Amino acid sequence: MPIDAPSISAAESVVMEVVWKAHPITSEEILAALQRERDWQVSTVKTLLSRLMKKGALRAEKDGRRHLYSPTLKREEWLAKESEGLLDRLFGGKVAPFVAHFSKHGKLARKDIAELKRLIEQLDER
Repeated sequence: MPIDAPSISAAESVVMEVVWKAHPITSEEILAALQRERDWQVSTVKTLLSRLMKKGALRAEKDGRRHLYSPTLKREEWLAKESEGLLDRLFGGKVAPFVAHFSKHGKLARKDIAELKRLIEQLDER
């Protein structure tokens, strides 16, 4: 089942993560949050905000002389689309080879394995 969500670039997803965590939020607040982890200029952030609005992932409300940004795209919808795309591109849409890949390369900790077992048990109960 394809997920109808806009395609978000890696840089745009960084901005979206900030907005998903705290909204409504101003561009200045977004920039301040991003400057802790990125060395982006104001123009870069404003360009990304503009792109996200054109894609329909964000909306902006005028608040005096500034804009307050809020997501219109839910993080869960975006994750579903990205996950589906990754599985399709790299593993033929199948989850088992995906998990096997991480297992083979030692990327699954005991905690991860326990969580996977719990999820499988829940699926079996359905």
